[in-house]
Amino acid sequence: MKRTPMEAVILSDSHIKLVRAINDDYSAKTGFKRRAFIKTYGCQMNAHDSAKLESMLSDMGYERSEDEKNADLVIYNTCCVRERAEEKVFGKLGLLKAYKSNKPDMMIALCGCMVQQNAILDKTLKIHKHIDIIFGTFNIRRFPQLLFSRIETGGRVVDVWDEHDEIDEPVILNASFKASVNIMYGCDNFCSYCIVPYVRGHERSRRADDILDETRKLAANGAKEISLLGQNVNSYRSGDTNFAALIRMINDVDGVERIRFITSHPKDLSDELIEAMRDCKKVCRHIHLPAQSGSDKVLRDMRRGYTRERYLGLLAKLRAAMPDIDVTTDIIVGFPGETERDFQDTLNLVEEARYSGAFTFIYSKRAGTPAANMPNQIDEKTAKDRFNRLLAAIYPIALELNQRSLGRALMVLAEGKGANGLLTGRSEGNMTVHIDADERYIGSIIPVKITACKTFYLVGEIA
Repeated sequence: MKRTPMEAVILSDSHIKLVRAINDDYSAKTGFKRRAFIKTYGCQMNAHDSAKLESMLSDMGYERSEDEKNADLVIYNTCCVRERAEEKVFGKLGLLKAYKSNKPDMMIALCGCMVQQNAILDKTLKIHKHIDIIFGTFNIRRFPQLLFSRIETGGRVVDVWDEHDEIDEPVILNASFKASVNIMYGCDNFCSYCIVPYVRGHERSRRADDILDETRKLAANGAKEISLLGQNVNSYRSGDTNFAALIRMINDVDGVERIRFITSHPKDLSDELIEAMRDCKKVCRHIHLPAQSGSDKVLRDMRRGYTRERYLGLLAKLRAAMPDIDVTTDIIVGFPGETERDFQDTLNLVEEARYSGAFTFIYSKRAGTPAANMPNQIDEKTAKDRFNRLLAAIYPIALELNQRSLGRALMVLAEGKGANGLLTGRSEGNMTVHIDADERYIGSIIPVKITACKTFYLVGEIA
């Protein structure tokens, strides 16, 4: 039975306490704390859901485990946007079966977008009987109840909703210097290749006051950088507040030093939003604006809602308002019916748009989407060839743009220590920067003089 957000909060909190009592009793008897491991596949929305789960697990008395084998509870938060992500999950589930045979008390939970697809859910229930808890994208808040039910009954717990209109109250995370805030859920675009609207539901925007309240709490807990999340943040609207107005409100929150957002849809990128980005000094000079293709024919088949000319016009407006803005994108090659001429249009778009970075994909057929049944599916050899040619076009431009930063001082949020022994952080333009500095700078926004650059990262020292 679906409940109101406040009922969900009360039930969640009560079950958090019940599981905490069970785990505290276990610790008192054994001298050990139970450990939990979360593996996240997919987008920033999934990562944010995992952060909520991690916060609830901490409240329930679990310690974080760094690997599956030594964990008492393993959670896979799944993605279904690409077929490869599903294959990875099913491969991992096979390994977990072996781990569980040696550790019968281990519990395994599967959640996220994959289980929202009926065919995959049925397959999982039939083949992977060692999974203890399965729940979907619409009921993250119910996880403590599901976990308690599994502990009490010892039986498999499955709770997957098709959709619901209510928005659960968020779990306020123990923020560090970076935090994400969901401003909306779901998507109404129904691009012909995309499974997201079917597994995340229709668009639902949170109340602006609730978003501001959460942002203030995160800032009070030390969050300097706030990332606003949504499948299409540009279409946010709550009452009279649209996304441009929301950004201006968050820009006034004390303690917040940087504002980012993802993902923007070109068809909804308004002049009002560009003006707000220009006027709000805390908004980072970076936008991720997926193009997907440079061919008007392919864009129509994808149901993207804009033309190549419209897209390039938006880039011109952004750069006129903010000459120092960095633009990144998503591009798909091998979409059904894509001709060599269509692909050349995409290569030409890359030359004109001049991206600082790009997420590039070979089209992956998703059952249930219109594109899966389109004629003229592109063969794997042709798609891979186009993919490699696309990378060859993107890389030199990204390197050239990076070289502009040589000798300059960029403001960088130092996020942690990398494998190379250097600190790693992000510039305002969202470029990865490796910093020759010690760990006391972690969590600080510091001036870094750029001394070297590669295609997709920079190297520097404290300026």
